[in-house]
Amino acid sequence: MNKSAELNCYFCHIKYLEDMKGLFKLGIYMVFCLLFFITSCNSDKNRKMDFELKYPETRMDTTILDIYFGTQVCDPYRWLEDDNSVETAEWVKQQNELTFKYLENIPYRNNIKDRLLKIWDYPKMSAPVKKSDKYFYYRNDGLQNQSVLYYKEKLNGEEIELLDPNLFDKEGSVALSAIAVSDDGKYLGYAISKAGSDWQEIFVRDIETKKDLEDHIEWVKFSGISWYNDGFYYSGYPAPEQGQELSGVNENCKIYYHKLGTPQANDVVVYEDLLNPETGFSAGVTDSKKYLIIVATKSTSGNALYIKDLSSPQSSIKKIVDNYDNDFQVIDEINDKLYVLTNYKAPRYKLIEISLKNPGPKFWKDFIPEENGVLQSVSSIGNKFIANYMKDAHFVVKIFGADGKFLYNLDKEIIGTISGFGGERDDNITFYTVTSFTTPAEIYQYNITTNKSVLYEKSKVDFKSAEYETKQIFYSSKDGASIPMFIIYKKGIALDGNNPTLLYGYGGFNISLTPYFSVSRCIWLEQGGVVAIANIRGGGEYGEEWHKDGTLMKKQNVFDDFIAAAEYLISEKYTSPARLAIQGGSNGGLLVGAVTNQRPDLFAVALPAVGVMDMLRYHKFTIGRYWATDYGTSEDSKAMFEYLYKYSPLHNIKPDVEYPAILVTTADHDDRVVPAHSFKYIATLQNTYKGENPVLIRIETQAGHGAGKPTMKIIDEIADTYAFTFYNMDFTPVY
Repeated sequence: MNKSAELNCYFCHIKYLEDMKGLFKLGIYMVFCLLFFITSCNSDKNRKMDFELKYPETRMDTTILDIYFGTQVCDPYRWLEDDNSVETAEWVKQQNELTFKYLENIPYRNNIKDRLLKIWDYPKMSAPVKKSDKYFYYRNDGLQNQSVLYYKEKLNGEEIELLDPNLFDKEGSVALSAIAVSDDGKYLGYAISKAGSDWQEIFVRDIETKKDLEDHIEWVKFSGISWYNDGFYYSGYPAPEQGQELSGVNENCKIYYHKLGTPQANDVVVYEDLLNPETGFSAGVTDSKKYLIIVATKSTSGNALYIKDLSSPQSSIKKIVDNYDNDFQVIDEINDKLYVLTNYKAPRYKLIEISLKNPGPKFWKDFIPEENGVLQSVSSIGNKFIANYMKDAHFVVKIFGADGKFLYNLDKEIIGTISGFGGERDDNITFYTVTSFTTPAEIYQYNITTNKSVLYEKSKVDFKSAEYETKQIFYSSKDGASIPMFIIYKKGIALDGNNPTLLYGYGGFNISLTPYFSVSRCIWLEQGGVVAIANIRGGGEYGEEWHKDGTLMKKQNVFDDFIAAAEYLISEKYTSPARLAIQGGSNGGLLVGAVTNQRPDLFAVALPAVGVMDMLRYHKFTIGRYWATDYGTSEDSKAMFEYLYKYSPLHNIKPDVEYPAILVTTADHDDRVVPAHSFKYIATLQNTYKGENPVLIRIETQAGHGAGKPTMKIIDEIADTYAFTFYNMDFTPVY
């Protein structure tokens, strides 16, 4: 298939400490008194605020009642699901006014932001990808809201700016979400998203003139752009009803073919399934241009696989895989044989060969068999296969020949995350990126023929990586399962239980948390803080079995794993409950919400971001039904309803419980996890919790689930989050 590597820009940040000076000629007694005064002030965090922390009144509608298998469930804040209502808008305004007034009273909030601005401001580049004798890549000068697309005719040639999305909107809220270069190298197909929404619009740019053609396609979602002849394939949905753009259910996905120079209304429907409107589709053309590959999905796990012979215009679409039990990703097609990455009879994945002459499962052949490590990705370049394995959340790259036989490992031994290897089949040069928790992206140029890597680009940031270390430990969860966790901290740190510690987790959808550089976490480390990344079940660190062990009726394993991570950090004196914060986004926001309800005593601060908080209704919005393979739904069975109801963050907030300080973050244009989840959760929390700790929500405007968020909005949110966290840990950062 047309191969396009992700051109990621790595945004990161770093440390800055100033020695406190003064106390000149003060006696020991006066020093002691001063320190006692400072400590006393820090311990009374809410009294320092010069205003009363009074939450806005949120109307309760006690008439909203759902019945699940005989159980009545009240939903008094359902009116907050209407993101277009005047009442919801006023509620958002009042919540933000309170939250920002609170944050403005934290004395070092601006210091944190200033430090972020300083260390974020360094050049960042993605690994180049070759297409039609040009090398394409993204570059960001430092603080640009969106990265700019460039290309070179030769690797050592002139850098040519092709597309700057910062020019689309002065606030930087328009992002590039997909690009594809035509086979002749003349045109760039590109998709943009606005304000963080998953909705995309496709345009076409003449690469030589840098001018857009008249082609414009709307209501595209989760789609690539696959060129064929004088047009391209894409997938789209019917235009939503007015007012339902960000919350309405997305159904009736279709594969279209668009011919250059024609209006969208003339686009040809290539495939649809009227009997199954909930099925989604994506399409791609093989490099040989002989076949169209169609992937059908009903969830985030498992897909069907169809194929159409493009050499015969009247050919029908044939189903190679007609169920959704496993994952199938076509890597390449060579001489009427498909090379497919799959977990079919291989929970840690393998590469199989499917002959299109005999495509039935009984004729499938293992090309690169399953190994102990998880096969993350495969690239077909230079008549070889580059296989990227993960073991214990580390990466090992192996090179295989055209016959599937192992040749050698990548010439560099790297502790970190490796990505890239984009290009075309006959290339002998490709690029990959390496990053770790304490080192920003390094780009290597790799000669596939000689197995030699050469450093191509290295980021320079104001962070002393050598002063920090990363340790991987394994701890026991509640059921005895061994769980890996990365712990990052400054060398020589005292294990006295006083270190501010940030514990991060996700635990879902087969997603693995591997080492990567983050400027925001460098800010934390600079202050003597500890960062812990728990590789809990539900992720993909050990393949499909690890994933499945944290889904459906086993979802509690995820929460138990995270709780056990916190207990480990406390027992080993990295931190204490008074200095421990937990953080997670999306499914990780669900994790933080559930764990906060179950063990509020373990944490000083909880930071759930864009979380799935209403487990009874999540599937009723946009594409939420796709998550059912991980969660199940409240309508599946009485047992499934009861299981979801037992841990749903929204439905398990209790009175007379001392909750940690909580800062919920979400965004008004999030159409992945609609903000109603966070709205209803914080409304319930503010109404129920009677303690002294703040429970607030920060609602970003003109932003979505996270992808494409402007740099300045990211920096503002991080500064606010850390200011809130430090303040509620009684820890004063030094700047």
